[in-house]
Amino acid sequence: MRPSLQTLCEAFIVNRDTIKRAFRLENSALYPVCANIFCARQRAAEEEQLKACRDILRSQTGIFSSFRGTLTLPISCLLAVSPQPEETMARALANYRLLKEKFWGSEYLALAAFLLAGQGDLPLADVAVRGKALYQRMKQEHPFLTGSEDSIFALLLALSEKDDDALIRDMEESYQLLRDRFHAGNEVQAVSHVLTLAPGNPEEKACRVVDLYDAILASGGKYRRDHALSTLAALAMLSPDTALLASDMADVDAFLARQKGYGGLLGEDRRTRMLHSAMIVSDEYAPRDQVETASITGALALIAAEQAALCACMAASTASQASNSH
Repeated sequence: MRPSLQTLCEAFIVNRDTIKRAFRLENSALYPVCANIFCARQRAAEEEQLKACRDILRSQTGIFSSFRGTLTLPISCLLAVSPQPEETMARALANYRLLKEKFWGSEYLALAAFLLAGQGDLPLADVAVRGKALYQRMKQEHPFLTGSEDSIFALLLALSEKDDDALIRDMEESYQLLRDRFHAGNEVQAVSHVLTLAPGNPEEKACRVVDLYDAILASGGKYRRDHALSTLAALAMLSPDTALLASDMADVDAFLARQKGYGGLLGEDRRTRMLHSAMIVSDEYAPRDQVETASITGALALIAAEQAALCACMAASTASQASNSH
């Protein structure tokens, strides 16, 4: 394993354990995703800072706020890597109020509002109008697949320099190219949105996702075919050398397999471990100078991979709550 990748792996475990100490009894799927928020920015999680950012969130929101609940932990972590946490939180709340004029309120919309708060000064009213138009066109293409989680993608796509027709065409081509391969609906639609954020033609991008997935299987690995596919798609857009990406994932997977919390009856399964490997390898290839403007420049790296992983955790949490209510 390359030294830089080894360093990322070690930081990932340290950050995960620090976050678990600061936020006990949270959804366990969120700890590794949030640990990677710090790894991606080459920052170390600190318990006191995390708790201070949680206090900022609580001071500016009510108990029933969409920014609380499942989002309490990831928002606190995103605030902790922000240079001005209080101002960022206030800007995210202002964004949310504006976005609610066009979209139904939800945790997904709150996450979108926060992601947009990290994009600097934007003509947000225009972004909201365009995002809503794109969302409605997504709904027209796939009325039964498009849900509140797609509001994030619609708003990120609204930052694109491509026109709306080109975006919708790119999405639909990607979806059609991948749906037979992965035999999924919502998950493949989410992948098509991630691919549309990246430069290149749909066929080339879809092939890279399939090549990476197949390379993982060929090396003896396993990968989830749910919302985690979006994270794999984001990684596939970072390098055309999918064989190298798969090799790096295998190295990271071997490292994680030796760590506490992986393997055994109570540990993460092999498919989830490989998802975490994809997140870490994404950090290795992400352009460092484009961390905060990924959605605008087309360098997917962090913002797409992070929000895809967060959406996967949120979707899993919602499904778990629904199951427990029956």
